[in-house]
Amino acid sequence: MNIQIYVSRKNPEVLKAERFFKERRVPYQLVDLNRHRLGERELSLFVKAAGGASKLVDRAGMKALERPVAHMTTDSLIISELLDNPSALLGPIVRNGNAVTIGVDEAAWTRWLQNG
Repeated sequence: MNIQIYVSRKNPEVLKAERFFKERRVPYQLVDLNRHRLGERELSLFVKAAGGASKLVDRAGMKALERPVAHMTTDSLIISELLDNPSALLGPIVRNGNAVTIGVDEAAWTRWLQNG
């Protein structure tokens, strides 16, 4: 199991994800999107998990609202903008191999742990 938690800033949702894995003594890697550049393949996994690029954008966050991506509706434009500036991503994004969750999804994380 290779858990990665992608974050652009600490918030209560990110802390819930970290706490979930810490309490179960599951090692995870925190990926700071302010330092780590997202690749196209990574982002396409996130888009697929979210059900579309527009569902990945944190439209309530001040960082996102300052960016043009908060007002875009075309997936290709959103993807291009998120590759350049991932601070508008909804978080946390938790990845286990090719399995990805957007936001807090303890049921999915529990299934991951049960399936090893």
